[in-house]
Amino acid sequence: MCQSNTLQGPDLHAGKWLQFPQLALRRRLGQLSCMSKPALKLRSWPLTILYYLLPFGALKPLTRVGWRPMSRVALYKSVPTRLLSRAWGRLNQVELPTWLRKPVYSLYIWTFGVNMKEAAVEDLHHYRNLSEFFRRKLKPQARPVCCLHSVISPSDGKILNFGQVKNCEVEQVKGVTYSLESFLGPQINPEDLQFSQTSSCNSFQKQLVTKEGNELYHCVIYLAPGDYHCFHSPTDWRVSHRRHFPGSLMSVNPGVARWIKELFCHNERVVLTGDWKHGFFSLTAVGATNVGSIRIYFDQDLHTNSPRYSKGSYNDFSFITNNNKEGIPMRKGEHLEPSLSIVLIQDSHKV
Repeated sequence: MCQSNTLQGPDLHAGKWLQFPQLALRRRLGQLSCMSKPALKLRSWPLTILYYLLPFGALKPLTRVGWRPMSRVALYKSVPTRLLSRAWGRLNQVELPTWLRKPVYSLYIWTFGVNMKEAAVEDLHHYRNLSEFFRRKLKPQARPVCCLHSVISPSDGKILNFGQVKNCEVEQVKGVTYSLESFLGPQINPEDLQFSQTSSCNSFQKQLVTKEGNELYHCVIYLAPGDYHCFHSPTDWRVSHRRHFPGSLMSVNPGVARWIKELFCHNERVVLTGDWKHGFFSLTAVGATNVGSIRIYFDQDLHTNSPRYSKGSYNDFSFITNNNKEGIPMRKGEHLEPSLSIVLIQDSHKV
């Protein structure tokens, strides 16, 4: 005699009913695995969103049959922030009816804590669109330039990190670092425009320190939505070179900066390099979600947040060779243009 586990009657149908969803899901997941990466990401993206949003782990049974949700970081990186930023930029250029300006701007002021008493024009009806309001100018006495120090803050904002550059690593927020070489790109010789090859990250840092006894320091400043969004020259220096890195436009909010490693290396940015009285000096404007347009008043050839770009690419422009001058002289406090996050790298005396 032998024993049989064959289900009889209603139990047979119950067993098939229980097994069918798993078999069907495995078949569908098998089809997904054969798709190209872009198609797979497109199909998996909405399901991953539901996985994280639905309560009580409603989609957790899917993981038992082979499906794996995208990580939260990968999900966020897949959001088309460049497209959204361009759309937001178009919306910001739309002229608002006079009667609608005060309620719209008042809501923005209340949400982000904007201090309109500092604005050169306090009348909200004066600003025709959100772009003009975002780039509002301040009263001359609102930000006096300090004459006692050689370096001043280039903008309003919160200092996320400040200190000496060590091992060619810079902290974007406490405990999260990124490579200085990845952020600035290969060092370039302004005299012959030849790229300097480095065998190690430390040698790259040594190339930037041009005077013996000096050290390299950095400062990361975050501009919140309610801050004054123009930046100014932080010292007397000469701008010799501009490098534009197309890239993502993820939020540079400190919370996101703690979450995504090398965030500033992924985002679109414009690196200005030159020299000041102590040696190397660099100021970088980093774009962010809904703030993808970076403009420098003396660089009319700069165009950011273009629809198409090659990942990892960058383009260079020399103010010395193209203008046949000794670079662009900048005075401390002189106006540059708007951005969202500022990174300063400077060579100075060790303190």
